[in-house]
Parts: sequence; C-alpha cells; structure tokens
Amino acid sequence: MLVLARKLNESIVIGDNITVKVVAIENGVVKLGIEAPREVSIIRNELIEEVRASNKAAVQDHAIEKDAIDSLSKILGKS
Repeated sequence: MLVLARKLNESIVIGDNITVKVVAIENGVVKLGIEAPREVSIIRNELIEEVRASNKAAVQDHAIEKDAIDSLSKILGKS
C-alpha cells in the first residue's frame, strides 16, 4: 500500500485520468473530490462489504431452506 500525505487542496493523480483532491478537512474528517471518467466505478468500501455480507447471509439462508425442503421431501417420501 502506498501512503501519501496531502494537505488541503492538494491532489494525487492515478493513471492518466483519475485525480483525487483533498477538498476539506473538518473535525477529523477528510473530504475527497474524485475526478474520473464515467466508466470508472467509484464505490465506498463499507458499501461493498455490506453487500458481500448480505449476499453471504442470503446464500446461508438459502442453504438452510434447501436442507429443510430436502428433509420434508424425505419425510413425505418424495425425493
């Protein structure tokens, strides 16, 4: 991981077409402005983690439902 120190209004360039600029620092929160082409997806990491956790829970719930259905099928004699 590359770690850089930037002050207010300073920026970094990623590749040829992405610029990340420090636009504000308030109460220990750094606000960044990102200029990138529309085709570049920019998503906060915590949202990605939330979706992953939700997907994982859904898969586990589905597995439980499938096990219950399989058990019922055996009880009813339909497999």
